[in-house]
Amino acid sequence: MTDVALVVLGCALGGMARHFFAGFVARRAGETFPWGTLAVNVSGAFAVGVAAANASAAHGLFADPGLWRLAVVGFLGSYTTVSSVSIQTLALVHGGQAWRAAANLALSFCLCLPSAALGMGAGAALFGKA
Repeated sequence: MTDVALVVLGCALGGMARHFFAGFVARRAGETFPWGTLAVNVSGAFAVGVAAANASAAHGLFADPGLWRLAVVGFLGSYTTVSSVSIQTLALVHGGQAWRAAANLALSFCLCLPSAALGMGAGAALFGKA
């Protein structure tokens, strides 16, 4: 399978996963704040961290360029939703909810960055370091 086909397949699967997981969270947590998008981005950041740690391991599965393109570039690239964070934050600002917009940006940054670091730590513990 070509590199592009791997990315396309990953994107299709990641987009569907994002749609279902974000909707699931939003229906349960409420839709006055973008909880679904936040949950997707935090879990995606964690997964990217795990994959990055695995890729650097001596025999890491994600060290394979094809699997990296499928899983990380395609699936997780489509699954995480930075563009959704941007547009939802702007919608909150335009709706007169500047404090919610600021909270969305702060929570996204303050949860996703540590989540990626935790994912790298968990991946390093699982797969060892290169």
